[in-house]
Amino acid sequence: MRVGFLCVATCVATCTAIAAAPSIGLAQGGTARAISIDEAVHAAQQNAPSVVLARNSVRTSDVSIKQTTLGYLPSLALSATANQRGGTQLINGVPLGFSGSPWSYSRGLNSSLTLWDGGQRYYNLRAAESNRSANEANETLQRYQTALNVKTQYFAVLAAREQDAAAHRQLEQAQQQLVVASTKMMAGTATRSDSLSAAVAVGQAKLSILNAQNGLGNANAALTRLVGSATLVTAVIADTSDVGVINVSEDELARIATDGPAIRQSQATLTAAGATHKAATAPYMPQVAMTGSYSWTPEGSKGFDFGDGVSSKSTALGFSVSYNVFNGYNREATLANAKISEENAMANLRDARLAAVQNLTTQLNSYRTAVQSIELNKLQISASEENLRVVQQQYNLGTKQALDVLTVQSQLDNARLSLITARLNARSAKAQIEALIGRDLK
Repeated sequence: MRVGFLCVATCVATCTAIAAAPSIGLAQGGTARAISIDEAVHAAQQNAPSVVLARNSVRTSDVSIKQTTLGYLPSLALSATANQRGGTQLINGVPLGFSGSPWSYSRGLNSSLTLWDGGQRYYNLRAAESNRSANEANETLQRYQTALNVKTQYFAVLAAREQDAAAHRQLEQAQQQLVVASTKMMAGTATRSDSLSAAVAVGQAKLSILNAQNGLGNANAALTRLVGSATLVTAVIADTSDVGVINVSEDELARIATDGPAIRQSQATLTAAGATHKAATAPYMPQVAMTGSYSWTPEGSKGFDFGDGVSSKSTALGFSVSYNVFNGYNREATLANAKISEENAMANLRDARLAAVQNLTTQLNSYRTAVQSIELNKLQISASEENLRVVQQQYNLGTKQALDVLTVQSQLDNARLSLITARLNARSAKAQIEALIGRDLK
């Protein structure tokens, strides 16, 4: 009897030591500020560097379009000059004194306009507009990619909480088994091995709690970084059994996926590459330009005299035609590189369309499998709970061994973890589909 009592005391002391560690995770989790998933996504889309860069790329495209459009206007320059010449006059090497001319002043107005450039400005404008469309599609893509990252971490927080709850139920059952095994051992109807095995199960359950709380802390930290919060944040405590549904048919999803942000970006990039390729052919055409100038110079040394003083005036108007016969292969190299870029963009668009179909198929299959797994795991949990109840009663009556109880308990624990994993997979697959099509599936 004394040996049994010492064994029980040792088991209890060991379990108490293991239980001390999880309290740290609980303290950490308690300091986190709970935010909804919509709030987390919105904050991340405002702060994420990838979204900021994409948003600024759109602004850069606006500047490029404005610059290219204003290229159709003539250039204009104003000028004002003042000149004076002087020096020392020498005769036979002997300086006779200073000589020079008075200051002279002039003002002028110069303008030039390219009348024909082979369509280069037109195609450059088309390329700039297409690049803007590509950058807008990329901004949408980055916003939903950021949303996917946030949702992944948000769902990891929910999964960690589910694991923590499952581990506490595992601990409760293991503690009950420890009490029964210890009581039976002290009564002489069970061996010391039963009590030790039950103590090990209690320790494993407490370790599972610690792992779940560590996972919760890690997920909270990752979520906080994505959100860009200065204080620790966490997911809202809510019913985690709802994984969301997809109320859109597969045919409709396939149609939407073919117009997703990644494909729109590739399509706009191809259009821009085509316009750039056509712009590269412009140097093979002659260039026609017009220039004009107007200048006036005041009489005498009256300064710039911007008033109505007496001045001489001159005007000039000219036209020029030029053709670049050879410029060191620069023209040919530019055309070849533009053609290569267009072919690359065409290949990328083709691959983006195929990737959209592949990814949609993969994620839909993952979602369907996860949903079916959820229902199966729920059934397995119910069956394992009933099986554990029966085996526990049989062990209490002495018709089953402790190993049988631990085996059934392990089956129940695995079924609970499988349910948590299936829920996480379903949520993740749904978020992947939303990122692919560039819209939310409520």
